[in-house]
Amino acid sequence: MTHRPLDEPLRPVRPHPVEAVWNRPPEPGEVDPAVLGALLRRHGWQRRGGAPGRYGRWTPPGPGGGGTSLLVPESRAFPDSDDLLGEALQALARSQTPAAREVLVGLAVPSDEIRWWRDTPAGPAAAAGAASWAVEEQLRSAARLMLLAGALATRARAGYHGARHRRPAAAMLESVLVGSAAGGRHLTAFAPVAAARPLAVRLHQALYAVREAIDYQRATGAMDAFDGAVEAGASRELTEALIALVRGTEGARVAVEWAPAAGVPEDCAATAEPVEFSPGDLPVLREAGARYLREEPSVSVRITGAVVRMRRSGPRGEGSVRLRVLAGAEIPYVRLSLDEEDYRIAGQAHLVGLPVRVRGRLESRGGFRRITGASGVVPVQVDEAERDRLMKSLQENLDCFEEACGGD
Repeated sequence: MTHRPLDEPLRPVRPHPVEAVWNRPPEPGEVDPAVLGALLRRHGWQRRGGAPGRYGRWTPPGPGGGGTSLLVPESRAFPDSDDLLGEALQALARSQTPAAREVLVGLAVPSDEIRWWRDTPAGPAAAAGAASWAVEEQLRSAARLMLLAGALATRARAGYHGARHRRPAAAMLESVLVGSAAGGRHLTAFAPVAAARPLAVRLHQALYAVREAIDYQRATGAMDAFDGAVEAGASRELTEALIALVRGTEGARVAVEWAPAAGVPEDCAATAEPVEFSPGDLPVLREAGARYLREEPSVSVRITGAVVRMRRSGPRGEGSVRLRVLAGAEIPYVRLSLDEEDYRIAGQAHLVGLPVRVRGRLESRGGFRRITGASGVVPVQVDEAERDRLMKSLQENLDCFEEACGGD
């Protein structure tokens, strides 16, 4: 009999809160002129004159700065400020350039911006700003892995997270909006300050810690700095994301820029150069990832879970059980081996729709998906609503009855 995968499928990504509103510009009264000016500068717009102290004339990025220019007031000190803001916002909404859309996104929902650049060899489509599906997908995949590593680090400091904390980390990513991958070389993610600033802060600090650890290893040959980098948010998950980002390139960079409307977080620099990684860093990153995987310890746990799968080779003896974890560890499912008595107790609890509690050690090998030395299995009483829900789940998986009764 085949076992179902241990990891739950990720929930569908919910719409970013800005998706419903970015197509219409915000009201002029909702926009701080200083924030608009900061976002225009960040996204490549050029200030080309204007009345000093009153307004500036901004032109879009690109050769010569052609296209629609914007008159943006520097403050609300003058009577025509709202009119100028309204006209500028309408012009941004009508513009088809990514630079205009990114400014509107930053105005609609204050967000920290995480940027990735990959220096890839020029292909036949590069001159047209296009990229092959594989190149763009590689950038998006690496970016998602890096965001997930940052989200995991907000839950716990660990050299290797494995299956732990995956659900809350994935939930944090649901609020992040990712733009289009320009030519497969550049990608921007918008992390809303209200929901995802901890992710941006942790990723910012972890990237610098990893960069310093690589430089230290190159200078001394020692890997010790990677141990200290864990406290800043470094992990095997982050090294794997960096490997995916850099592999096949001539170099890559990552930068975090703070939302102008929210200010700079504590213990972070107001402005910082992008963190750079090169193909020469790959051997050190691979060694660091292996070190994190090897040295992350197993942990003692007492887990409460619903029995969702049972199996043994005959009607007697020990057997293996799979639990859907309800409490005791931030993982979705776990497997364990039980002796004959504990297996019998787990089977009875399974048949009447009760969860069980069990002690053991959650092993890092295999991604914290297995408990070793499991013992002390006892049923756990739950309220009627929860018991009904467990029973319904049991009825939807009737194949478990045969296993619970000792069949194969």
